[in-house]
Amino acid sequence: MEISLEAVKLLRDQTGAGIMDCKRALEDAGGDHEKAIVLLLEKGVALAAKKSDRETEQGLIQSYIHQGGKVAALVEVNCETDFVARTDEFQQLVYDLAMQVASMDPRYVSKDDVPQDADPLMIGVALMDQAFIKDSSKTVQDLINETVGKVGENIRVRRFTRYSLGS
Repeated sequence: MEISLEAVKLLRDQTGAGIMDCKRALEDAGGDHEKAIVLLLEKGVALAAKKSDRETEQGLIQSYIHQGGKVAALVEVNCETDFVARTDEFQQLVYDLAMQVASMDPRYVSKDDVPQDADPLMIGVALMDQAFIKDSSKTVQDLINETVGKVGENIRVRRFTRYSLGS
């Protein structure tokens, strides 16, 4: 099946995946754009799983202060190299995560961090399991997996803190 350059470009613009990955996904999906997106997302999850044990010693600390200055967040997100830490994709991810923390007030990075004796309702306040505020069809973990697929390195949220006026 012949895949047009326009179809590859559209898929790349929507997903941020590499040109050859987009072309292969479209070929595997028989030209179906939506199915190609699903294939690319699955590939991103698989890639993230493969890279999850790699060391993450570089990264960024990002702040977000909500309008009015009454809520703020700091988040540290690590990656494997300084090169990736300087990419637009990584910087946007870290900013979005700081905004997520300020907005949704998670208590833990993941459910693995929740103490065993904690209230069962606290499990739902893990950052990785929250719906992403800019696209509720995906979780924060899905967002990180997509970025791992784009940049090709392991990414880990190390820690965060949230401040609100008066509390």
